[in-house]
Amino acid sequence: MCGRYVLGPVTLAYWTALRGFLDPLGIRVSYNVAPTQMALVMHQMDHERIFAAMRWGLIPSWAGDTRISYRMINARSETVAEKPSFRDAFKRRRCLVLADGYYEWRKVAGNSKQPYYIYRKGPPLAFAGLWERWEQEAACLESCTIITTQANAPLAKIHDRMPVILHPDEIEVWLDSEFQDADKLQEILRPYSGDDLEPVAVSTLVNNPQNDTPACMEPVKRVE
Repeated sequence: MCGRYVLGPVTLAYWTALRGFLDPLGIRVSYNVAPTQMALVMHQMDHERIFAAMRWGLIPSWAGDTRISYRMINARSETVAEKPSFRDAFKRRRCLVLADGYYEWRKVAGNSKQPYYIYRKGPPLAFAGLWERWEQEAACLESCTIITTQANAPLAKIHDRMPVILHPDEIEVWLDSEFQDADKLQEILRPYSGDDLEPVAVSTLVNNPQNDTPACMEPVKRVE
């Protein structure tokens, strides 16, 4: 799964330089983004790519309230096209969730877990995601989820799942809401094939979502 990630200066600088209009969103740097906090999302509307700030944890349009969001931070690639909570968004509301990198925990001796920060040695990451707009009476809330898949061989040593990380040449098809070839879309939802992801053991400081400092990403000696 992907339960914590970094929306940092690398992501904001990269997309601001490329697209140039992030400031009005009020998105801030976070070194420990947790479920129900705001994510930086890109989606497409009328052939135009749009940035948005969305709550992390999908709230389907039919939900009675927002509490379901806590259980909807991830969607499994294997079932995303069929599950009632995700299938409509998979057809029409695909997006990118933008990040510097993400955290994952590896089981070590006893019940302990060693956190790792996983990032790309190069441009920031674009996770395959879905988004929804939930409206009830006067309330309107946009939310998103990150799609996960089986971990690739190097990262499987840490955890058996990983977020779907899109290559640049996959982004156009993924964002195109008019493209609805489920088989082709499913082909995109595979383990990341590049060799440029770097896992770094970090402090258990990241375990507490209230800790939101660069120290969450700083390398430490890993626990075996």
